[in-house]
Amino acid sequence: MTRSSLVPSALASSSLTRRLFLLAVLWIAPALIITGIILTDLFRTHAEAELSRRMAQHLDELAAVLEVTPDSGVALARDLSDPRFRRPLSGLYWRVDGPGNRVLRSRSLWDQALDLPADTPKDGEVHRHTLTGPNRTPLVAWERSLHLPGAAAPVRAAVIADASDVQAATAGFSRALGLSLAVLAAGLLAAVAVQVRLGLGPLRRMREALADLRIGRSNRLEGTFPSEVQPVVDDLNLLMEENRAMVERARAQAADLAHALKTPLAVIANAAAAPGGMDPAVVAAEADRMRHQIERHLARARAAPTLLHSLGGTVVLPVLRQIARTVARLHTERGVEIQVDGDAQARVRADPVDLQEMAGNLIDNAAKWCAVAVRVTAVLAEGAVVITVQDDGPGIPADRRSDVLARGARLDEAVPGTGLGLTITEELARLHGGSLSLDTSPTGGLSVSLHLPQATAR
Repeated sequence: MTRSSLVPSALASSSLTRRLFLLAVLWIAPALIITGIILTDLFRTHAEAELSRRMAQHLDELAAVLEVTPDSGVALARDLSDPRFRRPLSGLYWRVDGPGNRVLRSRSLWDQALDLPADTPKDGEVHRHTLTGPNRTPLVAWERSLHLPGAAAPVRAAVIADASDVQAATAGFSRALGLSLAVLAAGLLAAVAVQVRLGLGPLRRMREALADLRIGRSNRLEGTFPSEVQPVVDDLNLLMEENRAMVERARAQAADLAHALKTPLAVIANAAAAPGGMDPAVVAAEADRMRHQIERHLARARAAPTLLHSLGGTVVLPVLRQIARTVARLHTERGVEIQVDGDAQARVRADPVDLQEMAGNLIDNAAKWCAVAVRVTAVLAEGAVVITVQDDGPGIPADRRSDVLARGARLDEAVPGTGLGLTITEELARLHGGSLSLDTSPTGGLSVSLHLPQATAR
């Protein structure tokens, strides 16, 4: 397995701590290595520049103390100021090639011969050469061609320095820098480890809270979490509350259905036990009653799973207009007019079928009881969509409205329609996180407002 294949497999580890720490290592290590290379190179460049500056000063001083002798030779008027030129094999040397192949050299060369490469630099121009000196040490020479007053030919003057000093200084700096960067890397990785542990602390607390929730020690995620984690905790608590509410509704619906079917079954059983046999009319009536109860509870149960698939929402106005056209055709002989308007951007968090059942029941009821006109509006209001259905009929007295919305009460069972009353519509609205309210319309009839959560388009 290659190294490149090890890195992705390590990053794919199930441990988030390991991933974060490995990513930190993959960033810190190359960054510090590159930093060390750059700083070492800068130090070497600076050391070489400083050596060149000092050697240029020595070369200027050497040129200043040279003089022509009476026999047309070249000599030093005085020794150079740096004592290393007089200490044998000190690593700092000078050499002068005068007329007639006469050579002068510093005492530091002792008895070593040091030849310069053949070169003819222009007057005042400095050339740099790499040489091998005593004991095969690397040397660097700076050479200049000089025209001395009274000399018959140019003079070559050179100062030479041991290059191993720069190399040794660079190596020492590199070792010290490497040690410093290693300490820095250890400190950074320790800081990363602490940061990762502290940063993932809220997730560990969340896991402990979930464990308490699983064993029944609590019924919600408790504790204070950072702003990045708190929305997840809030959503989980909301989801658990919705699940608990859904379970409670399922239990209540099952109990309601059992209670609703108990009486028809008892009637059928009594009819079967009667001496004259079963009355077909009684059986048909009770069967129809049982069918209505089953349809009612099925409609309530069907709305629950559709909530999981209605996050994208349903645009309201097209559904309302379609229902209005259908209902208006059913009441053509009465001349009922249904007007629909509102916000075209209104979108509810509900399945289209559920919205059709809720809104269809309200519009159908309004069309049944109105005189001639029904008005339907859909507006946005603080994160919700309010669908209002108003008619100009007799309305419902204020003292009876609570009875209409009472759990299990249906005032329109004898009237043909969708089979769902205002109570079922109100229950469907609550199941979707909304509500239903009754009021008096401006024309004196009933005004029903259906509040549903607003959805955002995907």
